[in-house]
Amino acid sequence: MSERFVVLTGGPGSGKSTLIERLVAAGFGRSEEAGRGVIRDQVAIGGPALPWNDPALFAELMLGWELRSYRLAAGDGVGPVFFDRGVPDIVGYLRLERRPVPAHVEEAARAFRYHHRVFVAPPWPEIYERDEERRQSQEVAERTYESMVETYGEYGYDLVTLPRCPVEERFRFVLDTLGLPERRP
Repeated sequence: MSERFVVLTGGPGSGKSTLIERLVAAGFGRSEEAGRGVIRDQVAIGGPALPWNDPALFAELMLGWELRSYRLAAGDGVGPVFFDRGVPDIVGYLRLERRPVPAHVEEAARAFRYHHRVFVAPPWPEIYERDEERRQSQEVAERTYESMVETYGEYGYDLVTLPRCPVEERFRFVLDTLGLPERRP
């Protein structure tokens, strides 16, 4: 099952979500990025679990989101599912924030496994933009990338760097790397 679950990670603003949207348009499954989802929900309800207010609580809500996404994808049982980040991203985030990584978060990263190849989007200053949910500086985006590379490597994943190129080329790169045929929705 875990070999069906393909993670795209890296720093913010490096084209991950755009690539996932292209994969979805081709008929592949996906999970929504936990961080953006939690931020949207917390802002909507005036909640405290925002990365700029309470990073530890934010990480806990992201963990719940990721575990639920994993279980929903497992229940689907059909074809590859592309994850806009995965459970190890939470470990990388906490390390980046210089916060302790609770034992249950470490255990989740070990227990909820993905495809052995993880695609990593490198920093791409030319396309990086801040928005309501992405408040990090370009420097923090680069440090996030480094943290994700280190974290996923520690969990034994084979990292595949996405090329900085148009989304269609990135799309074909992912399919070729995984040996997947192009699908039609």
